Amino acid sequence: MSIASPYSVEFTGLGKNRGRYWQEDIETLPRSRLEAVQLERLKTHLAWAYQRSPYYRKAFDDAGVHPRRFRALSDIQAYPFVDKRVERDRQMATPLLGDMLAVPEREVVFVSASSGSTGTPTLSPFTAQDFDTFQDIQARLFWAAGMRPDDRYVHALNFTLFVGGPDVIGAQRLGALCFWAGAVPSVRLLYIMREFQPTMTWTTPSYAWHLGETARAQGIDPARDLSIRRIIVAGEPGGSIPATREAIEAIWGAKLFDFYGISDIYGACAGMCEARDGLHLVEDDLLLEVLDPDTGEPVEDGTPGEMVLTTLTKRARPMIRFRTGDIVTADRSPCACGRTHARIKVIGRRDDMIIINGVNVFPCDVECVIRAIPGVSGEYRIVVYKEDHLSRFDIELERADKTGDPEALRRRVVEDIKTRLGVRPREVRLLEPGSLPRTTHKAKRVLDLRKE
Repeated sequence: MSIASPYSVEFTGLGKNRGRYWQEDIETLPRSRLEAVQLERLKTHLAWAYQRSPYYRKAFDDAGVHPRRFRALSDIQAYPFVDKRVERDRQMATPLLGDMLAVPEREVVFVSASSGSTGTPTLSPFTAQDFDTFQDIQARLFWAAGMRPDDRYVHALNFTLFVGGPDVIGAQRLGALCFWAGAVPSVRLLYIMREFQPTMTWTTPSYAWHLGETARAQGIDPARDLSIRRIIVAGEPGGSIPATREAIEAIWGAKLFDFYGISDIYGACAGMCEARDGLHLVEDDLLLEVLDPDTGEPVEDGTPGEMVLTTLTKRARPMIRFRTGDIVTADRSPCACGRTHARIKVIGRRDDMIIINGVNVFPCDVECVIRAIPGVSGEYRIVVYKEDHLSRFDIELERADKTGDPEALRRRVVEDIKTRLGVRPREVRLLEPGSLPRTTHKAKRVLDLRKE
């Protein structure tokens, strides 16, 4: 039996609109029509995976499921999960790209990579068609965040095998003037911003904060001396934390938009619109499940759960029920912007969650408190350790300067964390400005001494 391309399911009458939306008919599809498109694409996609991928054929057979019997979106719940461990094991079992691959290697034109606990990078392959879809989605998300052809965009993400590197092509597809800066030293990036006066950039929340601090240390006022008016951030939950977003916006005099991406699928697959009330997931290309992390059962919209994603068109390596490890809430109600695709809010990584006295604590919960307290720089670290067989934590944070009463500041931090989280740190250590490490990529917010 031959399988048609997953792209054979077409939208009727779709035309690209260059007003409020990149592709209006796709982005504003009524929910029932959107789910019908998802169902047709998923039927074809599951058949593609079953016929073309040795791994999926065996996994589906072992689970007693078959694409021919797939009738409703809810049927996906009978299919087996994949996760980072499966991805890594299959790649190591059949080098280079693993037996999850559903095309010959000669059809793969691009791979991104992410490292794992074993140190072995896991590769994410793309056919030319996959890559083209990837970049059209990036253009859509850029447009929703306000990018237009007359913008100058400086792309400040790492290009070295990082899946976010090629996203700059989506900005070019949209028509913006693009500077491929990459992860250059802060002094060099600030030079680019002063010399070429770009209007938009993309980095991580922690680096946007750090770059603003570096600019001020050099006598540059980002809001006055630079032309950045929109900042896209990803890689950390900070872009969706109001206190963090407002603090970064105050430094830059710019609006901040949060994006979400994952190397196992593609760069950005969800992003904020002008309403900035969650991140729109590209549901015409991904099926979203939000599940109880322990039972695997679906949770209601608004309830935190692990995000599980299924690709609907990716030919090179379908990802069927990929457990992302990210804890999110979903909102499928209409957005004020008119887009109908579900919005997610990222709470944090399941791996980063710590349990203190039975309370689930994410770094972003602590960040919400720290960023709202005057007298601190906003940089922080959570130190977790064992004491009397129980998990405890301390907070390390930098003072903004040496004014004020340090003991009063410590008490404020302890009480505000207790109020928000329901647990209190054993100790709050105030450090000198610049004491905590900065990074051009994802900040390391948790030092877990229980593993040592």
